Amino acid sequence: MSGFDAEDLELEEELQDVNRVLRVLESEAQKELKAQREHNPTLVQWNKRDRHGFVIPKRPSSSSRKTSGMPSAATSKQHQRTEQPRCVAPTDVVASVNLIKGSETEVLRQELLELLEDGVDEVDSTEDTAVTWEASPESAATDWEIRNKVSSQKWKEARPFLVENMLATQDPHPHCGCQCSKQAVVRCLDCLPFPFLCEDCDTAVHSRAVLHNRESLTGGFLQPLSELHQQMSRLLPIQRPDRVCGCSTGNIHVSPGRNVAVITINGRYNLVLPAVSCTSCFLTWSPTIKDIQRDGYWPGTMNFCTLYTTDVFQSFYDLKMAAPGVSLKAYIKMLDERTGRFGRAGKISADTFSKSFSEWVAVTYEIFRDKSFDCPACTPEMLAVSVDGNRKLYRFKSNASTSEPGNFEGVFIQKDEEVAEFVDNIHRQTNHISGKGSCGSSSWRAAKESSRKNTSKLDEEGLEIAVCRHGVLLGALNMYRGEIFAYPLFLQRMLAENAPGNITFLCSDVACKYFPYLSKVAQQCPEMRKLLFHASFPVCNACKGSHWEMRGAFQEGAATIGEEVEQVNNFLSRAAITTKYMSKAGRTNMLTLLASGWNKKKVKNMGRTLSQRYTKTVRMLKEQVDILNATKDELGVDDDTLQLWVSEVQQWAEETDPGDGSLGALQARIEELAVIIKVRTQNLYKQTDSNKRRHKIRKVILDEKKRLAATIFEYNNLAEPSEQIVSTDASVLTDAWPWNNRSETAADLHTKRTVFEKVMAVRRLKEEEIIICKEMQQHWTAMKAQSMMLATLSANSSFADQSEDAQRGLQCLVLQKQTVLKAEMVKVKGFYSRILSHQPLLEMDSSEEEMSEGDAADLDSSTSDED
Repeated sequence: MSGFDAEDLELEEELQDVNRVLRVLESEAQKELKAQREHNPTLVQWNKRDRHGFVIPKRPSSSSRKTSGMPSAATSKQHQRTEQPRCVAPTDVVASVNLIKGSETEVLRQELLELLEDGVDEVDSTEDTAVTWEASPESAATDWEIRNKVSSQKWKEARPFLVENMLATQDPHPHCGCQCSKQAVVRCLDCLPFPFLCEDCDTAVHSRAVLHNRESLTGGFLQPLSELHQQMSRLLPIQRPDRVCGCSTGNIHVSPGRNVAVITINGRYNLVLPAVSCTSCFLTWSPTIKDIQRDGYWPGTMNFCTLYTTDVFQSFYDLKMAAPGVSLKAYIKMLDERTGRFGRAGKISADTFSKSFSEWVAVTYEIFRDKSFDCPACTPEMLAVSVDGNRKLYRFKSNASTSEPGNFEGVFIQKDEEVAEFVDNIHRQTNHISGKGSCGSSSWRAAKESSRKNTSKLDEEGLEIAVCRHGVLLGALNMYRGEIFAYPLFLQRMLAENAPGNITFLCSDVACKYFPYLSKVAQQCPEMRKLLFHASFPVCNACKGSHWEMRGAFQEGAATIGEEVEQVNNFLSRAAITTKYMSKAGRTNMLTLLASGWNKKKVKNMGRTLSQRYTKTVRMLKEQVDILNATKDELGVDDDTLQLWVSEVQQWAEETDPGDGSLGALQARIEELAVIIKVRTQNLYKQTDSNKRRHKIRKVILDEKKRLAATIFEYNNLAEPSEQIVSTDASVLTDAWPWNNRSETAADLHTKRTVFEKVMAVRRLKEEEIIICKEMQQHWTAMKAQSMMLATLSANSSFADQSEDAQRGLQCLVLQKQTVLKAEMVKVKGFYSRILSHQPLLEMDSSEEEMSEGDAADLDSSTSDED
């Protein structure tokens, strides 16, 4: 036994030695791990989980909250503190919450504090919480796809309950009690909170509220009910007089008059007009048009056999502004469907609705007489006007059902007689070349000096539209001869005569051909010479290729690309699907209505638009300056060299004639085509997102390569053998040309043009900053002038040719416009003051400064959704 004890003793000693070695190794490993953690501290993120073990998503942290809330991992790496704990202490949480900016709401403060405090509690209780060392995945609060999936899942889970609830609402039996404790036979959701009525209560209530939509509970199911239980006439809801005569003993008796159809947003109602009579003298009162209009109705005819609520007109107007392609007949069909849905009968006349709606719009225009087609930011000095044709807004001849002029003829679309007389006069005094014009290597239908009137089935071929650089429509005219030069000339003359100031630039897709035409016209028509002072630049792709030095980005003071008219055409073209079938007057009225609504929206948002444009310009200017400085450092050149390159590119663009067959002109043409092909190839996938569009661009590139090959062939016939170009494809990729002096370090055309474009971008942005400041000043001045005009109009108590009631109503409208304008001025001043606090451009009068803080607070609260 003693031998076994000795062996056990030796084995125990060996095990103890092994344990000591393991403890030493473990201690050294822990020290090494601790040293690594202290050298690279990692922030521990504690995730709060629900009872099912899922991570509870936290509220997203914006850039402002990151600076004031819990420090991020990147921040902790920047401030490496070796003794900093890897979890946030309660005191640190309170301190971080106190740093949240004052703009955060108190609710958000409390929620964030509770969220952080819950995290601290879970850190202390480490038994049930796991430490997450990796970054947590994106939650529903930060990722739209996750939010969408969560929302869809919740709807899917709630769908069975929604189905049950919808089925339960169709059973009338559980709800069978009326307020008077009788059996309910009618449900009227317009009578909430007491929708269930018995026969007596239904008759008492809905003999007056005749526009309610009721449902019958009899028969075991809900069905629309349009008639009352008792045979009685339903009178039109309208104010009735208490007395109709001076009789002291007579009583008032109300009886049904003639039938009338009332059209509301819920469809058609067949009602009767009330007739109030005196029982003594039998004098009878019946409503007139004045009484009808006073209570919110509009007559369908002068006999008002049909009445429309003004709300149904306003709804159609709002719908047209949101979706210009919606037709009037589709809107009428919707009203007919609602009529049948509520158990009523009768159809709505589309012709009567159209005529009445047009008159309602015309009367509204006569009352307000707003300057709908003037831009307040371009008054009096207008920087640029963009002119272009829209051939989608044509109209068929077969729809010329009447020669009656429109209510808005000459307001937005100029009168056809005046335009035709102007065009004929220009053609008589000058000799023009018929047919298509050319721009670069392309042929354009828009570039024509003259053209015959279309003999096809079309009447108007489209619209020629003029727009300012803020997208405000200034005027238009109907095209009958295609896009000839005389049409933009008419609009240019009209704007030059009506504008209180000067117009600096005229933008057009055929400006490179239009201004030579204008010069020729001015020689024969001296009154047109003043139009030559308007500078121009083209906005078409052909001009940007062959006359790219004329582009707006390369002209002093342009500060615009001249494409604003395309925004308006995008809006108006959506109405072409309906206007092409209208009559001439109807088309004029509808297009004028849409244009006026577009301008109102633009003018209303002018303050916000200019503020955002100014902020964006300042930001882009800083970025472009940084890019230009980086280019200078990359090329190793100074400002003088850059200016020299800019001058060389400008001189080359002005002196080079692409049509000249000399050796120098061919060299310049080769360099230009090579640059154009290279730029188009680089932007093939950057600026297009469809194969169809890329296919068109590839065809353009292929055509340009063919022209480059032809130009190289001509050049090789004239050049020395040592300076000939061997390959066309290699010439597109090369930056060194045979005619360049290899001993010099001069840059090629591609490099100079790249620098030139960056320099021009910086200059244009600097000009844009100044121009926007001027436009904001003009906008504010225009608003103050309008406020003074309204104040003068409000002080004038006498208006000629108007009744006393009309004068009081006009005073109320002026007061309303003053209130709305003052509210708009408060908003605009807030926009401009925040970005122009260092410039004394905006100063309000003392009377304007006296607006109470309560009014301003109410205004801010009412417009918080917009801001």
